[in-house]
Amino acid sequence: MIDTFNRTGPLMEAASYPAWAQQLIQACSESKRRVVEHELYHRMRDNQLSARTMRQYLIGGWPVVEQFALYMAQNLTKTRFARHPGEDMARRWLMRNIRVELNHADYWLHWSRAHGVSLEDLQAQQVPAELHALSHWCWHTSSSDSLIVAIAATNYAIEGATGEWSALVCSNGIYAASFADEERKRAMKWLKMHAQYDDAHPWEALEIICTLAGHNPSKALQEELRQAVCKSYDYMYLFLERCLQLEFVHTPSIVRGRMAMAEG
Repeated sequence: MIDTFNRTGPLMEAASYPAWAQQLIQACSESKRRVVEHELYHRMRDNQLSARTMRQYLIGGWPVVEQFALYMAQNLTKTRFARHPGEDMARRWLMRNIRVELNHADYWLHWSRAHGVSLEDLQAQQVPAELHALSHWCWHTSSSDSLIVAIAATNYAIEGATGEWSALVCSNGIYAASFADEERKRAMKWLKMHAQYDDAHPWEALEIICTLAGHNPSKALQEELRQAVCKSYDYMYLFLERCLQLEFVHTPSIVRGRMAMAEG
């Protein structure tokens, strides 16, 4: 097959991928930046978030973490052995990483308990409805969209942004130092795993996407991928904006200004 993509350069360099994929990265860069450089993560890094905001963030984020292995399992059911090189690559990769994602739910629970949030709190999901939009989107794309689009929306977009904001939160040690010595390692494990060890995952997802699409995918497919990736970033951004409102609960004018900016 002349159009088959086979990566020859380094995994984690954009130049190793087709021109259309490099354009995809660029087209989605601003939506991604709004997430990974969000004020909430700067405040978290410096241990300046209120207990109320951290509680809402941890509870609201739980469905995505707890269900992420299920998103991948749904994508696994879309593959068939030896039908396409990209499907074979996705099949092996998804099977290998589903078990890893199962452990991440345990690590999120450890993090939550360090902030006084119990498993019962996580399961009760007593948070604003807006915080459920991201998990609903992830479930929708994984259950309804094609393999390539769903992997782009979840494993490429969400894992990629998560690795970067996790690295930001861990960057100066202030947040880690806020935990007691005896609980610090368990409390920080989810963040440390994503900041240090998951860096290759979104690039591996991109390689699968390019192998499925080839060197010259249709303009329609390219646009569908762009929309899916940006929608994941945008839902992440709206999640963060809603959480951060609690920081300004006593200054409604600031809240209104931030919401107007988000809607604009």
